[in-house]
Amino acid sequence: MSPALLVIVCGLPGSGKTTTAREIAAEGRGVRLSPDDWMTALGANLWDSAMRERVEALQWSVAEDLLLAGNTVVIEWGTWARSERDTLRTRARELGAGVRLVYLDVPDEELWRRIRARAREEPPIRRSDLDVWRRQFEAPDEQELSRYD
Repeated sequence: MSPALLVIVCGLPGSGKTTTAREIAAEGRGVRLSPDDWMTALGANLWDSAMRERVEALQWSVAEDLLLAGNTVVIEWGTWARSERDTLRTRARELGAGVRLVYLDVPDEELWRRIRARAREEPPIRRSDLDVWRRQFEAPDEQELSRYD
């Protein structure tokens, strides 16, 4: 059995998390966990933060089982906060898994272009939302990146 691996894909909306997570999951024969996909399948509004929290908690429960079984799991949650990434990394290591962080740093103009092109959210994301989110987002620094495999 191959060693378990958690891959955390980190970035703002439009940064390419879904595309990257799909590629990583396909290459590593892993399981991709995306709250947007599950929420859409359940008919939930993507802006429903309480539902998103419940879906992510359920996905993490599934991820723990998969990691314990030696699988690769790709988390596509955005993970904007360093504390959120730290929690995932620490728990995965407690389960004996390796942990990688993939940080997608994309300029705001490109994020905005991609968000408008996909037109997935209802109500739509506004440019002012992106500006607020950029200020809230805690980009990983070199010290944080050094904690990953």
